[in-house]
Amino acid sequence: MIRLDGLTVTVGARTLLHDGSADVAEGDVVLLAGPTGVGKTTLLRTLAGLLDGTGGRASGRVLLDGTDLLGVPARDRAHLTGYVGQDPTRGFVTAHVETELAFGLEQQGVAPAAMRRRVEDTLDLLGIDDLRDRRLDTLSLGQAQRVALGAVLVSEPSVLLLDEPTSALDPVAADDVVGALRRLAHDVGLTVVVAEHRLERLTGVVDRVWHLPGDGTLHDGGLDVLRGTPQAPPLARLADLAGWQGVPRDVREARRTYVAAPDVVAVRGVHTSRADTSPVSTPANHARDEVRLRARGLEVRRGTRTVVHRLNLELRAGEVTVLMGRNGAGKSSLLRALAGALPHRGRLDVGGVDPARIAAPDARRAVALVPQEVGALLFATTVDEECAGGDTDAGAAPGTTRSLLDMLVPGVDGGAHPRDLSEGERLALVLAIQLAAGADVVLLDEPTRGLDAPARRALVAALRERAAAGAAVVVATHDVETAAEAADRVVVLAEGEVVTDGPARSVLTGSVGAAPQVARVVRPLAALTVDDLVRGPAGTPGSVPGWPGGPGADAPGAGPADATPRAHPSQDAHDGAQR
Repeated sequence: MIRLDGLTVTVGARTLLHDGSADVAEGDVVLLAGPTGVGKTTLLRTLAGLLDGTGGRASGRVLLDGTDLLGVPARDRAHLTGYVGQDPTRGFVTAHVETELAFGLEQQGVAPAAMRRRVEDTLDLLGIDDLRDRRLDTLSLGQAQRVALGAVLVSEPSVLLLDEPTSALDPVAADDVVGALRRLAHDVGLTVVVAEHRLERLTGVVDRVWHLPGDGTLHDGGLDVLRGTPQAPPLARLADLAGWQGVPRDVREARRTYVAAPDVVAVRGVHTSRADTSPVSTPANHARDEVRLRARGLEVRRGTRTVVHRLNLELRAGEVTVLMGRNGAGKSSLLRALAGALPHRGRLDVGGVDPARIAAPDARRAVALVPQEVGALLFATTVDEECAGGDTDAGAAPGTTRSLLDMLVPGVDGGAHPRDLSEGERLALVLAIQLAAGADVVLLDEPTRGLDAPARRALVAALRERAAAGAAVVVATHDVETAAEAADRVVVLAEGEVVTDGPARSVLTGSVGAAPQVARVVRPLAALTVDDLVRGPAGTPGSVPGWPGGPGADAPGAGPADATPRAHPSQDAHDGAQR
């Protein structure tokens, strides 16, 4: 149904894709993967006919049933392609959910009776019927993401183009959206191309993978395309470590392979995690139990709604706390209140004062907040100016912010305007600016949106370094894989109240929705990540005989001959994308 024929996409002097060719059948789900900033969004916008005004150029052909989409004006292709960008709120044109869904149909002249049916079907398909009367500006980012998806689906396009559609969704809501995409592809014949960094959420439904390694090429194939790449999802890394011939599509398939081959994956038990002992080593002048922030009876209201209910919370030095909960549970409101950015009732104490009563420069050094809407924190006209301003505001040595940015996402053009960066690059810039402040309390709201796996691991390392320096770190996220790597403690919110507060391992493994993939594959073993399987406490050898770093890895007969990681045949082509 879709054919890329010699497609070349450039932005300025940079070639994002050179002579790319691929075929996609009707009803296929295609996963578009690659490093942060590689050009996934630009490729999607090219397919959607939205490249004008971005400084990008495309040549070659994109054929949809024989029609070259590059030659069809955007106004004439609404029924052909539907596009949902990374920031869903940018595309809203009305005030309420139901009118937003109906707006596109009105512009197409759809009859009222058909319009009502389509709107109702879409509300049910995405499970957002309870939001129909809500104002769009009162929705959480995850709720807004589903509404934006509905506003495109209601027009019944032939091809759906999605840019990180699950990045702001809780695990259950993400499963609902992925399930809806599966039904649309299988039952209706809708073709879907979806760019994602949380690949583990989609591997169970994808038919093809397009991987952009960053050298201008496009690798087209099955899940094996991801093997040996920095973006490999947990099940692909697990397959490499265990020597499995193929990459499992989902946890069920991986579980069956694991259970069927106990001689290959003979687990003796995983080391005690940092979550069950002392999380990090803090300097002597920062006692492990020193309270950095204390909230008592904290209450936050948004209009007539109480979104945080008389909440009690203590954040301690040296501890990374992950804040979880379904979309709309109150996580963002809580973080903004803790930073003094939202009116609140009750007592809030950071270093003896309420941050809401501190002058802005001093408040930033006490509590650093990275909100979901990172663009609101960028004011300069170039990346270099933002980095220099971040150093000045933080009282940090020149180059501090830029070093943090390069650690997260190397190679960001210092002369680029922040609005011209990818979503992940823009987020990394704000993270670098806020981390440079050296605050005793660091609050991050969905800080992994738009970041690929290497960037997420770099962020985890930076947060653990801040915790080791005596900061209390809070990360609100739906990314359970990052939570498994970063968290010492997990706090779960529901309806603005704390329903769970405990060590990361026990909380994450005690919930089906919040458990990372490895924990669901190798249960009842208490492993959270692939790294847990191959490393021991404080860098001692790991726990899987015959696996790299595991006990007996070099001993004769320790495991099958192919129990070492398999390089993908195209590994050489991916070396340039390695960080």
